[in-house]
Amino acid sequence: MAVRVFSNVIGFDDAPFPRSHRGDVAVVGAVYAGERFDGVLIGRVRRDGANSAERIGRLVAESKFHGHAQLVMLQGIAFGGFNVVDTRRLCHHLGLPVLVVARRPPDMAAVEAALKDRVPGGARKWRLIERLGPMEPAAGVYVQREGLTLAEAEATVTRFARFGRIPEPLRTAHLIAGALATGVSRGRV
Repeated sequence: MAVRVFSNVIGFDDAPFPRSHRGDVAVVGAVYAGERFDGVLIGRVRRDGANSAERIGRLVAESKFHGHAQLVMLQGIAFGGFNVVDTRRLCHHLGLPVLVVARRPPDMAAVEAALKDRVPGGARKWRLIERLGPMEPAAGVYVQREGLTLAEAEATVTRFARFGRIPEPLRTAHLIAGALATGVSRGRV
Protein backbone atom coordinates (compact mmCIF):
# COMPACT_ATOMS: atom_id res chain seq x y z
CA MET A 1 0.00 0.00 0.00
CA ALA A 2 1.40 3.38 -1.03
CA VAL A 3 1.99 6.02 1.61
CA ARG A 4 0.45 9.38 0.71
CA VAL A 5 2.84 12.30 0.87
CA PHE A 6 1.28 15.51 2.14
CA SER A 7 2.87 18.78 1.05
CA ASN A 8 0.21 21.41 1.80
CA VAL A 9 -0.42 21.43 5.54
CA ILE A 10 -2.11 23.84 7.94
CA GLY A 11 -0.92 23.55 11.55
CA PHE A 12 -3.00 24.98 14.42
CA ASP A 13 -2.12 25.98 17.97
CA ASP A 14 -3.91 28.14 20.52
CA ALA A 15 -2.61 31.28 22.20
CA PRO A 16 -1.67 31.29 25.86
CA PHE A 17 -4.17 32.86 28.25
CA PRO A 18 -4.29 33.62 31.97
CA ARG A 19 -5.88 30.98 34.20
CA SER A 20 -8.59 33.47 35.17
CA HIS A 21 -9.54 34.19 31.54
CA ARG A 22 -13.10 33.48 30.45
CA GLY A 23 -14.42 33.86 26.93
CA ASP A 24 -12.69 33.26 23.63
CA VAL A 25 -9.07 32.25 23.04
CA ALA A 26 -7.14 32.94 19.84
CA VAL A 27 -6.11 30.07 17.56
CA VAL A 28 -3.53 30.40 14.81
CA GLY A 29 -3.10 28.32 11.69
CA ALA A 30 0.28 28.32 9.93
CA VAL A 31 -0.05 27.37 6.28
CA TYR A 32 2.81 25.50 4.61
CA ALA A 33 3.33 24.51 0.98
CA GLY A 34 6.20 22.06 1.33
CA GLU A 35 8.95 23.88 3.19
CA ARG A 36 7.56 27.32 2.34
CA PHE A 37 5.60 29.20 4.99
CA ASP A 38 2.66 30.41 2.91
CA GLY A 39 0.17 32.16 5.18
CA VAL A 40 -1.61 32.59 8.50
CA LEU A 41 -5.18 31.97 9.65
CA ILE A 42 -6.41 33.52 12.91
CA GLY A 43 -9.64 32.76 14.71
CA ARG A 44 -11.10 32.20 18.15
CA VAL A 45 -12.57 29.31 20.13
CA ARG A 46 -14.49 29.38 23.40
CA ARG A 47 -12.43 28.63 26.50
CA ASP A 48 -13.46 25.11 27.66
CA GLY A 49 -16.23 25.24 25.05
CA ALA A 50 -17.34 22.84 22.32
CA ASN A 51 -16.79 24.83 19.11
CA SER A 52 -13.17 24.11 18.15
CA ALA A 53 -13.91 21.71 15.24
CA GLU A 54 -16.51 24.08 13.82
CA ARG A 55 -14.31 27.18 14.17
CA ILE A 56 -11.13 25.57 12.81
CA GLY A 57 -13.14 23.98 10.01
CA ARG A 58 -14.64 27.33 9.05
CA LEU A 59 -11.25 29.06 9.16
CA VAL A 60 -9.86 26.54 6.67
CA ALA A 61 -12.97 26.22 4.48
CA GLU A 62 -13.39 29.98 4.07
CA SER A 63 -9.72 30.66 3.39
CA LYS A 64 -7.94 30.99 0.07
CA PHE A 65 -5.79 28.02 1.15
CA HIS A 66 -8.62 25.46 1.31
CA GLY A 67 -8.33 24.32 -2.30
CA HIS A 68 -4.68 23.38 -1.83
CA ALA A 69 -4.74 22.06 1.74
CA GLN A 70 -4.08 18.34 2.06
CA LEU A 71 -3.94 17.88 5.84
CA VAL A 72 -4.80 19.70 9.07
CA MET A 73 -2.33 19.34 11.92
CA LEU A 74 -3.25 20.15 15.54
CA GLN A 75 -0.98 20.86 18.49
CA GLY A 76 -2.85 18.61 20.90
CA ILE A 77 -6.49 17.53 20.93
CA ALA A 78 -7.85 20.49 22.93
CA PHE A 79 -7.71 24.24 22.36
CA GLY A 80 -8.55 27.03 24.77
CA GLY A 81 -8.25 24.79 27.81
CA PHE A 82 -10.64 21.87 27.30
CA ASN A 83 -12.32 22.75 24.00
CA VAL A 84 -11.77 19.24 22.62
CA VAL A 85 -11.60 19.03 18.83
CA ASP A 86 -14.02 16.54 17.30
CA THR A 87 -11.45 15.28 14.78
CA ARG A 88 -13.95 13.05 12.97
CA ARG A 89 -16.27 16.00 12.40
CA LEU A 90 -13.36 18.22 11.27
CA CYS A 91 -12.05 15.52 8.90
CA HIS A 92 -15.45 14.96 7.31
CA HIS A 93 -16.34 18.66 7.11
CA LEU A 94 -13.14 19.54 5.26
CA GLY A 95 -12.56 16.25 3.47
CA LEU A 96 -9.00 16.34 4.83
CA PRO A 97 -7.07 14.07 7.19
CA VAL A 98 -6.43 15.43 10.69
CA LEU A 99 -3.19 14.74 12.57
CA VAL A 100 -2.88 15.53 16.29
CA VAL A 101 0.72 15.91 17.50
CA ALA A 102 2.15 16.11 21.03
CA ARG A 103 5.72 16.16 22.30
CA ARG A 104 4.80 13.54 24.91
CA PRO A 105 1.64 11.63 25.72
CA PRO A 106 -0.63 13.31 28.27
CA ASP A 107 -1.59 11.72 31.57
CA MET A 108 -4.91 10.37 30.33
CA ALA A 109 -6.20 9.51 33.81
CA ALA A 110 -5.65 13.13 34.88
CA VAL A 111 -7.30 14.43 31.69
CA GLU A 112 -10.32 12.19 32.22
CA ALA A 113 -10.66 13.25 35.85
CA ALA A 114 -10.36 16.96 35.00
CA LEU A 115 -12.91 16.70 32.20
CA LYS A 116 -15.46 14.74 34.16
CA ASP A 117 -15.07 16.68 37.41
CA ARG A 118 -14.53 20.29 36.34
CA VAL A 119 -15.55 20.93 32.74
CA PRO A 120 -19.08 21.44 31.42
CA GLY A 121 -19.83 18.65 28.94
CA GLY A 122 -16.75 16.80 30.16
CA ALA A 123 -18.16 13.30 29.66
CA ARG A 124 -18.93 14.03 25.99
CA LYS A 125 -15.47 15.56 25.49
CA TRP A 126 -13.86 12.50 27.07
CA ARG A 127 -15.75 10.26 24.63
CA LEU A 128 -14.28 12.27 21.72
CA ILE A 129 -10.79 11.63 23.06
CA GLU A 130 -11.50 7.95 23.65
CA ARG A 131 -12.96 7.55 20.15
CA LEU A 132 -9.76 8.87 18.61
CA GLY A 133 -7.75 6.23 20.43
CA PRO A 134 -4.48 6.34 22.34
CA MET A 135 -1.55 8.43 21.22
CA GLU A 136 0.94 6.47 19.12
CA PRO A 137 4.69 7.09 18.88
CA ALA A 138 5.72 8.40 15.46
CA ALA A 139 8.99 10.04 14.40
CA GLY A 140 9.96 11.16 17.92
CA VAL A 141 6.56 12.58 18.90
CA TYR A 142 3.12 11.15 19.72
CA VAL A 143 0.18 11.30 17.36
CA GLN A 144 -3.52 10.66 17.06
CA ARG A 145 -5.00 10.57 13.59
CA GLU A 146 -8.17 10.69 11.57
CA GLY A 147 -8.16 9.80 7.87
CA LEU A 148 -4.52 8.74 7.51
CA THR A 149 -2.37 5.74 8.41
CA LEU A 150 0.33 5.66 11.05
CA ALA A 151 2.93 5.37 8.25
CA GLU A 152 1.50 8.51 6.63
CA ALA A 153 1.52 10.32 9.98
CA GLU A 154 5.13 9.35 10.55
CA ALA A 155 6.16 10.44 7.05
CA THR A 156 4.38 13.78 7.50
CA VAL A 157 6.00 14.49 10.87
CA THR A 158 9.40 13.54 9.46
CA ARG A 159 8.93 15.75 6.40
CA PHE A 160 7.94 18.86 8.37
CA ALA A 161 10.15 18.48 11.47
CA ARG A 162 13.08 20.57 10.24
CA PHE A 163 14.51 22.08 13.44
CA GLY A 164 13.57 19.54 16.09
CA ARG A 165 10.83 16.98 16.63
CA ILE A 166 7.85 19.31 16.22
CA PRO A 167 6.67 19.89 12.63
CA GLU A 168 7.20 23.42 11.32
CA PRO A 169 3.50 24.22 10.79
CA LEU A 170 2.90 23.64 14.52
CA ARG A 171 6.10 25.36 15.65
CA THR A 172 5.26 28.42 13.55
CA ALA A 173 1.62 28.51 14.74
CA HIS A 174 2.87 28.30 18.33
CA LEU A 175 5.29 31.21 17.88
CA ILE A 176 2.69 33.42 16.21
CA ALA A 177 0.00 32.56 18.78
CA GLY A 178 2.36 33.40 21.63
CA ALA A 179 3.27 36.76 20.11
CA LEU A 180 -0.37 37.51 19.36
CA ALA A 181 -1.33 37.00 23.01
CA THR A 182 1.68 38.41 24.84
CA GLY A 183 3.52 40.61 22.36
CA VAL A 184 6.46 38.22 22.06
CA SER A 185 6.88 34.61 21.06
CA ARG A 186 8.15 32.26 23.71
CA GLY A 187 9.10 28.77 24.73
CA ARG A 188 8.85 25.28 23.42
CA VAL A 189 5.93 23.92 21.50
